[in-house]
Amino acid sequence: MTDTGFGRKLRLLTASDYKAVFGKADHKVSCSQLLILAINSGHETPRLGLVIAKKHVRRAVQRNRIKRLIRESFRQHQHLLGGLDIVILARAGVDGLDNASFTALLEKLWQDLIRRRNRQAAR
Repeated sequence: MTDTGFGRKLRLLTASDYKAVFGKADHKVSCSQLLILAINSGHETPRLGLVIAKKHVRRAVQRNRIKRLIRESFRQHQHLLGGLDIVILARAGVDGLDNASFTALLEKLWQDLIRRRNRQAAR
């Protein structure tokens, strides 16, 4: 059975971790509601960082819902993501999506990210 928790080793914890991803994003996947930036990190597990700004998602309840859904989706896909450091940024309008459409959107973005990473690894 695979471990699908979200412990400290699966999170970006420091400002320098975030700066590394923002500074040289090897992979970018986006839609009108979300932006995913990722770099190859050298760790054996993927790590996730979230940027859900109050400017784009006003209510704390909605910010927490979005973070919860992203973390759950990440847990389900972590075995496919290899050693990536990933930052997900919320854009305006993301709080208007219901849970089912948000989960479907994340699924599509994860598949795009995996495809881009595999394409770059094949080069």
